Amino acid sequence: MSDFLVIVESPAKAKTIERYLGKKYKVKASMGHVRDLPRSQTGVDVENNFEPKYITIRGKGPVLKELKTAAKKAKKVYLAADPDREGEAIAWHLAHSLGLDVKSDCRVVFNEITKDAIKESFKYPRPINMDLVDAQQARRVLDRLVGYNISPLLWKKVKKGLSAGRVQSVAVRLIIDREKEIQAFIPEEYWTIDCELIKGTDQFTASFHSLIGEEKTEVRSEEDVRRILREMDGHKFKVVSVSKKERKRNPAPPFTTSSLQQEAARKLNFRAKKTMMLAQQLYEGIELGKEGTVGLITYMRTDSTRISEVAQNEAVNFIKTAYGENYLKSDNRKERKQTNAQDAHEAIRPTSTFREPNSLKAFLSRDQLRLYKLIWERFLASQMAQAVMDTMSVDLQNGNAIFRATGSKIKFPGFMKLYVEGTDDQVDETNKMLPDLKEGDEVFQKDLEPKQHFTQPPPRYTEARLVKTLEELGIGRPSTYAPTLDTIQKRGYVSLDNKRFIPTELGEIVHEVMVEFFPDIIDVEFTARLEKGLDYVEEGKMPWIKLIDAFYREFETHLAKAEQEMEKVEIKDEPAGEDCEICGSPMVFKMGRYGKFMACSNFPDCRNTKPIVKEIGVTCPNCKKGMIIERKSKKKRLFYGCSRYPECDFISWDKPLPRNCPKCDGLLVEKKLKKGVQVQCIKCDYKEEPQS
Repeated sequence: MSDFLVIVESPAKAKTIERYLGKKYKVKASMGHVRDLPRSQTGVDVENNFEPKYITIRGKGPVLKELKTAAKKAKKVYLAADPDREGEAIAWHLAHSLGLDVKSDCRVVFNEITKDAIKESFKYPRPINMDLVDAQQARRVLDRLVGYNISPLLWKKVKKGLSAGRVQSVAVRLIIDREKEIQAFIPEEYWTIDCELIKGTDQFTASFHSLIGEEKTEVRSEEDVRRILREMDGHKFKVVSVSKKERKRNPAPPFTTSSLQQEAARKLNFRAKKTMMLAQQLYEGIELGKEGTVGLITYMRTDSTRISEVAQNEAVNFIKTAYGENYLKSDNRKERKQTNAQDAHEAIRPTSTFREPNSLKAFLSRDQLRLYKLIWERFLASQMAQAVMDTMSVDLQNGNAIFRATGSKIKFPGFMKLYVEGTDDQVDETNKMLPDLKEGDEVFQKDLEPKQHFTQPPPRYTEARLVKTLEELGIGRPSTYAPTLDTIQKRGYVSLDNKRFIPTELGEIVHEVMVEFFPDIIDVEFTARLEKGLDYVEEGKMPWIKLIDAFYREFETHLAKAEQEMEKVEIKDEPAGEDCEICGSPMVFKMGRYGKFMACSNFPDCRNTKPIVKEIGVTCPNCKKGMIIERKSKKKRLFYGCSRYPECDFISWDKPLPRNCPKCDGLLVEKKLKKGVQVQCIKCDYKEEPQS
């Protein structure tokens, strides 16, 4: 008989924690939630203060029975679900099912799965925080009221299998609004005039800035260019001003859930769902040989950039040893504070700074290691000194035209020695220094190049951009982003093209219905206010029933109107442009859970289906008969193969090109590099210059 029973969510954590706590403790896993609202009905009594009807989740009976048996044998039961709202709710449900007093010191939380952190947490057990439970319960009830009332309407009036939710509906709206911006965008012409200049053996570039007497001269047409060129006099430029400054750059703060998803998308090409799955594994623990199972990072669902004093001190000691004291951050540097952050626990960081990524190569998968390295470097860099840049700006005069050249050089790398935050738009981080110039110097023109440009529409959302936007608008919380992005794709509301979201016809139809009948649900400000209301519930400033009641009174009115006035929407199948080879009926495009496919229009009499084949205009180099088509592997990775498969088994991960190698007449392919692509031959050593 064990003296103490500890219940965690995950069996992966259970063994590790049991080893840390010793023989007096028995650790078991609840495998997540044990109770929830029923799937077959709304499960919320709107006539009785929105009382939720909880039932034991199907399949959890044996788990709950085992936990009850173990609880009866133990002197004390500790509930150690994850340290967030949902974890608090799981602990509350367990307390209810096991007959525990929620006001007793039965709750323990730990931000990291390490021996010291776990032993420390058991020194300070506490009662279950009912404000946290109420906030999670309010979210669950809100989402159930929205989903279980709107979704059946969509099934009846639009198409079966659809759903509507507070956060997902706003996410789809943002994607559709951006698409409308792009379609309505009217490009505007503008020109740049770049000049290659020479001073001695040095060469640098200056760009046209203004005509004398004007603050900044706009160059909007070829006529403007000709006017500026007429104002210039010969090939000699005179330096009229030189400005040298020192600029300091701060490191990015440690990761929150949102910023981790964004940076993993930029630097590792990870989807949000994959990032969270890998982070969960690193948090719960990895087998490290003789060390046993160790949690490598702190809890990965957080909106705080706060770091514990212990972690800061450890980072200081590591930086001193590895880089020297001059790489330590100054004490007076102000840290950026996140707005709307609940600040429930720390930022995402390694549990030990001294556990360097290279030391874990033998124990982690390639992707686990890459994500751990990203987290480790980001945290350590956040505790390092500012980077110091020397910047230089030079104005040069030719006739009545002023050209400007800028340059910068890293004077002291600081945190940049280890890590630089990524951006959605590629930025050249290399040094671009100008020659030593002073007022009165003369330099000479080597080349002058006017270029025509057109303004570009706003970019479509990548996963990283969408997560960042949702966070900035106060929509959703750290735990909601990955499942939200997954849901809107599974429902067929959006698709990904070149890693960017595009709304589908179905997504636009559902959005139009929501705009007409449920404007609040897709209103960004309204949804953000609801999130703020949930925060007030968590802080004990508002009863959860009051929040739900205020929402439901308005929602009920919209719902009644929709049930009476919403008309059935007919979604016509798009012709595929070919006939069924079985019955001769026209083939049409259909939308399935894995995307578009072709199906016979004579369904259900004919059930012929086939994938959509996309030819790339290249004849198969093996059989010379088939065409190369795009295919997808089981893991959704794009590759290229012969249309005559399985008769011809040609495949290539690199995209074949419709021109042959000039050296050996072999097949040319586009090889993807870290930055850009390179054309190369699959037979000989022919390569072309990489293109960004």
